[in-house]
Amino acid sequence: KTIVWTDMLQTSCMLIGLVICVIYILQSMGLGFGEGMQQLKEAQLTRMFISDPNSNLFFLKQIIAGAFITITMTGMDQEMMQKNISVRTLKDSQKNMLTFGIIQALVVLLFLFLGGLLYLYAGQNNIEAMPDRIFPNIALGEGVPAIISVIFIIALISALFPSADGAITALTSSFCIDILGLKRRPDWDDKKKNKVRKSVHLVFAFIFLLFVMLFEWINNPSMIGVILKIAAYTYGPLLGLFAFGILSKRKVADRFVPYIAVAAPVICFIFDKYQRQIFGSFEIGLELIIINGLLVFLGLWAISKPQDSQWSMEAEKTEGPSFQTGK
Repeated sequence: KTIVWTDMLQTSCMLIGLVICVIYILQSMGLGFGEGMQQLKEAQLTRMFISDPNSNLFFLKQIIAGAFITITMTGMDQEMMQKNISVRTLKDSQKNMLTFGIIQALVVLLFLFLGGLLYLYAGQNNIEAMPDRIFPNIALGEGVPAIISVIFIIALISALFPSADGAITALTSSFCIDILGLKRRPDWDDKKKNKVRKSVHLVFAFIFLLFVMLFEWINNPSMIGVILKIAAYTYGPLLGLFAFGILSKRKVADRFVPYIAVAAPVICFIFDKYQRQIFGSFEIGLELIIINGLLVFLGLWAISKPQDSQWSMEAEKTEGPSFQTGK
């Protein structure tokens, strides 16, 4: 429940800040909502669908790849799923997921609208900056009231922190429990375990800081594109492992699984780097995550064998319920 309430507070701050930012920019430019949309259309900032199948931005590629990225980044994320399994019943949990999807779509559209307005505002006020820097440049620029700047910053922080703190916490928990075996160390007292847990948390926070510095060094005009490309490499093996576990009852040779999980992204990197030589004018975009997952799935199939019936019966007996209610 703590995760749910904390995330609700952060999300509320983000949405309130988002709405206030949109209203302020519209008023600053002397526009209403309809007029803002019209100006965005005239500036050719409302195009959402690209019909060229060879383009990596082809709308079907984007939709399909986006669906799989959502499955991996949301459906397999402990923090995200915790919000669903904390609901009392399965039906309510399903309703929660559908409602969340609809609200998320509306929020994304509002963010896109804000992004377009920022471009218009920057053009009117001669603000020159890379796409990812327009928002902070406007928020901290001259002529913007201090209260609006504070709201801008709060909205930005609220949008980022739910992902950052959740990721650090999840990594800390996974490393302490799965790698260090904190719960399997009776020789460590609570004081030592707490010290180790805090140390691991600080290390992961420092690693995140290094990644922030790395992204600053990369200095890509659109970091969201870089992040999604990285997600295609990192989440692909997770997608393949999950699909194999759900769709197949074959037993894999565990010692080879890490090699498969590493080899698939490497092959995808080669595909991506030399795709013009391999595929010609056809461009691979975010659907790289599907190729990545498929390679992992095929690799797992190659190193697996059918389970014997006795093992399968024992596994079925030990399986828990498919849905757990929150306490």
